[in-house]
Amino acid sequence: MALSSRDSSLRRAQRTRTRLRKLANGRPRLSVFRSSKNIYAQIIDDERGVTLAAASSLEGGETKQKGSDKDAAARVGALVAQRAMEKGVKDVVFDRGGYLFHGRVKALADAAREAGLNF
Repeated sequence: MALSSRDSSLRRAQRTRTRLRKLANGRPRLSVFRSSKNIYAQIIDDERGVTLAAASSLEGGETKQKGSDKDAAARVGALVAQRAMEKGVKDVVFDRGGYLFHGRVKALADAAREAGLNF
């Protein structure tokens, strides 16, 4: 029986998350969600089940800027890193959510690293 594309992507994301749980050692998870028009990032403490910081390309109120390009992803990465640093979070594990580490996902990760997050 063939899996739908949604089932395949959920299984890929779950497989990634399972591997991260072994590496986490109590560190929160920087989770990325990428849609066709925007990109979102959250820092999640899985032990307590709470979101510590979040950012998305929808923020900022500037409707002229695209939310689906590498520049938007870099803005989101820097913003989520800044919010995490304000909460005292420096070390995280990167959850790419089943997406390839390429393009917008890589731009978000690089910007978060430059802003001071360690992963």
